[in-house]
Amino acid sequence: MRKTLKSAAELMALSARTAPKSKGEDFVFSKIIEGDDVIRLGDEMIKYGEKTGKKNFDRDGINIKNSPVVLFIGIKDATNVGLDCGACGFDTCGEFEEREGPDFFGPYCALRLLDMGIALGSAVKTASLLNVDNRIMYRLGVVARRIGIVDWDFVMGIPLSATGKNIYFDR
Repeated sequence: MRKTLKSAAELMALSARTAPKSKGEDFVFSKIIEGDDVIRLGDEMIKYGEKTGKKNFDRDGINIKNSPVVLFIGIKDATNVGLDCGACGFDTCGEFEEREGPDFFGPYCALRLLDMGIALGSAVKTASLLNVDNRIMYRLGVVARRIGIVDWDFVMGIPLSATGKNIYFDR
């Protein structure tokens, strides 16, 4: 089943790649992990939750350890769109005060975050069409960055599973 789920993840990554992007500029990345890398991620999530006291890292870490494949989608080094729209919280794009936050690097242009959201939505749409159980998870991205699986500025993870019941709900 892992081989089939990896193929599904590859198709999901394709959907993320071809999703529309603001100004036609692409700052969206994807990466697939499986096997020992997934187990390591799950273990590190549990440890991170215990160390920080942050809620549900342990629960999600257990879910991850039961997921044969994980797809990450994120953004890195994205320039702002240049509209001075204020959606990021600053009056102009030139006022960004970029910094490393507790979980991610930011602030980010709201339109670039929408690009990432559209890529995530396109990826999980593909999973749905393939009947692959999945869930977009914030906590995976936090720990994947911390342990060096990815070096992107902002990232979410999508674990994949194919069992008789979706393991990502009713947890």
